[in-house]
Amino acid sequence: MVSGSLECPVRGQMLSSVVPAKATGGNKDLELTNMDLAMKLHYIKGVYFFQPEAAQGLSIHDLKEPMFQCLELYYAASGRIRRSESGRPFIKCNDGGVRIVEAQCDNSVDEWLAMARNNDHMLGHDQVLGPDLGFSPLVFVQFTRFKCGGVSVGLSWAHVLGDAFSASNFLNLWGQIMAGKQVPLQPNSPAHNISQFPTSISRKPFSLKKVDPVGDYWLTPNNSKMGTHSFRITAKQLHYYITTYCIHDPNKISDFEIISAMIWQSLSKAREDSGPNIVTICSNNSANKMAMLPSNGMTLSTVEADFCVSRVEIAELAKLIAEKKMDESGLIGELIKGDEVRSDFIVYGANLTFVNLEGMNVYGIEMKGLKPVCANYMVNGVGEEGTVVVLPSNEKDGGNNGKMVTITLPQHLLLKLNNVLQIDWNIVI
Repeated sequence: MVSGSLECPVRGQMLSSVVPAKATGGNKDLELTNMDLAMKLHYIKGVYFFQPEAAQGLSIHDLKEPMFQCLELYYAASGRIRRSESGRPFIKCNDGGVRIVEAQCDNSVDEWLAMARNNDHMLGHDQVLGPDLGFSPLVFVQFTRFKCGGVSVGLSWAHVLGDAFSASNFLNLWGQIMAGKQVPLQPNSPAHNISQFPTSISRKPFSLKKVDPVGDYWLTPNNSKMGTHSFRITAKQLHYYITTYCIHDPNKISDFEIISAMIWQSLSKAREDSGPNIVTICSNNSANKMAMLPSNGMTLSTVEADFCVSRVEIAELAKLIAEKKMDESGLIGELIKGDEVRSDFIVYGANLTFVNLEGMNVYGIEMKGLKPVCANYMVNGVGEEGTVVVLPSNEKDGGNNGKMVTITLPQHLLLKLNNVLQIDWNIVI
């Protein structure tokens, strides 16, 4: 694999704005749930790579024009953060618009994909809300032209607006409009976004960590220099792992669970058995994956191991993840009520956090009838315990049922983890 240490291969960024095709009207406000507020220091970044034949003849006007109608339907994405008299944030649906970023890359798409995958974040705008919250866009879309004529579409999405499924749906809708396909004429009502998760137990959630107040600059405080790296695991590799190491229950262990177990155990080895013993699992809980209004509908659960993670059979660890998750979504909602609404928290990286995007229609987006040759998602604003994102791979990107895995950790730990994954699991890093 080619080294990924190029210095700033992305250049020439130009910014503009796109607003809804028609005024939203009605002076709409979108109340943020407690789960939304728990996610306010985190940002989702998605990158889609298209070869030259998918982008040939498409001007920046062609790429921007469908966004006007898309925002008419997904109008919350054009809003801005405001605070009520009590200080609780909400989204003012004032048609402030999203930012469009145009950029150039000196590599071809194939050259970029052949490099060690630690630069994908450059293809999406580095977004932070604040310090002027009322003027900070919730969404950036970056179109990067490669020297071969290919293009990448990079989405930067404030997590307070919605989860990765909402972000993916937003771009899929943009692609449908660009292709001239029929889309819903009216957006969903925002009423469903104020629902809360039920809870029946009373304790503080392990999946949430309180941090020092950040005020109106929504950036995760972090003392470590973080690094992000992506790699593919093919369907053939996953079949081998499950049938070899989970021989007694191969049909009860999912790809996500075996990958999570492998990385959890490998990180424990990299940390010389100093943990982690508790991890967070983030999985989809949305009844309507194609809902037009964005929401944070993912379930947050924790898994605790009362044994040495680095020495246990991988099947036992995978089974623990599959069967012993404790749902904490309701606990998070309860904690953030009242006085805690003024406090600041992180979820991703509070514990080592595994994000299950297996069910996301990441390859539902098309340009000129062609799907991306590769797609990747990651989370910004991650705490020091790190995050692992697992999403589908495509036919040309590791097999039809393969997976793309993106890990964010402190840089010194990331290097150690990559070494363990290469030695123990023969993963190409």
